[in-house]
Amino acid sequence: MQKTIFLVDDNATNLTVAEDALSKLYRVIALSSAAKMFTALKKFKPDLILLDIEMPEMTGFEAMEILKSSSPYSQIPVIFLTSMTDPLTEAHGIELGAVDFILKPFSKPVLLNRIKNHLQIDELIRERTEQLARRTEQLILLQNGIVYTFADLVENRDKNTGGHIDRTAGYLKILIDAMLEQGVYTDEMQSWNMPSVISSARLHDLGKIVISDTILNKPAHLTEEEFQIMKMHTTEGERIIDKAIERTGDAEFLDNAKVIAAFHHERWDGTGYPYGKEKKEIPLQSRLMAIIDVYDALVSERPYKKAFRHEEAVSIISKGSGTHFDPEIVKVFININEKLKSIK
Repeated sequence: MQKTIFLVDDNATNLTVAEDALSKLYRVIALSSAAKMFTALKKFKPDLILLDIEMPEMTGFEAMEILKSSSPYSQIPVIFLTSMTDPLTEAHGIELGAVDFILKPFSKPVLLNRIKNHLQIDELIRERTEQLARRTEQLILLQNGIVYTFADLVENRDKNTGGHIDRTAGYLKILIDAMLEQGVYTDEMQSWNMPSVISSARLHDLGKIVISDTILNKPAHLTEEEFQIMKMHTTEGERIIDKAIERTGDAEFLDNAKVIAAFHHERWDGTGYPYGKEKKEIPLQSRLMAIIDVYDALVSERPYKKAFRHEEAVSIISKGSGTHFDPEIVKVFININEKLKSIK
């Protein structure tokens, strides 16, 4: 397919000479000002822009700043056309994002070769970027497939918590979206890969794989001794994920899974398990999961208890603010609690 080039210069002679040199190989759109270039950009997205620097009303540098600050146009390669040869001008243009300078008056061979080289480089970058995106997508699919497989193993063994893993992931997404919207812990969450955090939360009960069926599926309340064994699912989940990190080196995704598995039963006041961490010693992912995990347990029926009504569960969590749960997260939870009904 023929490449499209925007040729932007206020000098009619320069436009004619450059258009004549390029039109046999490329689709050339000649424009006499930066303003006309921005109008044309609403209809066409060129493969390359040749941009004069010294123009009235809006200079090439001013136009470049607008181009690079606008996401639809920021990736279009720009070559400056100029008769200015001082190093400061060239340095400023490169700093703004230009890929090259072509001096005027230009020769046809120089113009053609420079453009050919940059279009080839840009095409190669686009191909590599697309390949990387495809590989990243494949890795995400593989990662999610592994998560679902492990989550299914846990859920198929634990007969008392059907659907718990998928529901908690859904609740978590709603809660995180609300926190971002309401500006709660946004600085800490800014660097998170949200799909990774939400997906890895499905492994929060991974350690239950090592708990015996007798305890895991007991149709009654656990004895104190049995409960101490059940509590080990936190440290066992941490251990299993640690092993996976050692073997795969996958830090971000598995680190999220690890902290959620290890600390989602910690309490804000330090009376939780397994390590007795308190307040912000507990990772934010785990403080979020603590509320979601308890909410789902409350509204779900178990062999040893009836399900609480949604309103009752919200009230219990509200009363746990500052003791069991992070009070800032509880406020957000209460604000959006009605949205959780759709998941249930």
